[in-house]
Amino acid sequence: MSEEVMMAEMTDILRLLDLASVVVFAVTGALVASRNQMDIVGFMWLGVVTGIGGGTVRDLLLDVPVFWVVNSTPLALCLGAAALVHFTAHLVASRYRILLYLDAFGMALVTTVGTAKAHDLGTGSLIAVCMGVITASVGGILRDLLGQEPSILLRRDIYVTAAALGSVVFLVAEGFGLPRLAAMGLAVSAAFGLRALAIRFDIYLPVFRPRPGRVPDSRGEVE
Repeated sequence: MSEEVMMAEMTDILRLLDLASVVVFAVTGALVASRNQMDIVGFMWLGVVTGIGGGTVRDLLLDVPVFWVVNSTPLALCLGAAALVHFTAHLVASRYRILLYLDAFGMALVTTVGTAKAHDLGTGSLIAVCMGVITASVGGILRDLLGQEPSILLRRDIYVTAAALGSVVFLVAEGFGLPRLAAMGLAVSAAFGLRALAIRFDIYLPVFRPRPGRVPDSRGEVE
């Protein structure tokens, strides 16, 4: 198989993963809309913002054409997925639990896609990791803000950490010469696995605990 054919196949795989992640995130946005009892337009608005928000910011920062402006398929998929959830959300017995795991899966996908896209454009490893995290988190931040949900950045959940892990795993795997598809599979598994474990067992990183400041003595010195 020629190098050109392999590159074309990898591009197709990356595009399919990008579309899949858009749909998953759009569904999470629509589920938030269902929790807020919004109309179908609200469902579609939250679905679109969640689905394409992170990728939009990523492309703007990388100074490349925004993916859904070049090809409107992701936008159409967001609208369709959100509209479908509007008519089917009542069938889900525990929407919040499903929302958490769907969000985790979407996060793992977009992290990998965002990291791979930045890496392919020749950015350094640190920038590629940042692009993966931004792609994974911005859509969810906008969804939570508009849906009046606690922001993923203000919760003690392991989320950004899981995205960063997925990005690093992808870069390390490719650095060791693993095929692109295998590297992506490892990255998605790592990011989703850590996030799913955090959800299941309520795992979180140590948080800041305020401590009383030291009071100066009569001489103005702090012991």
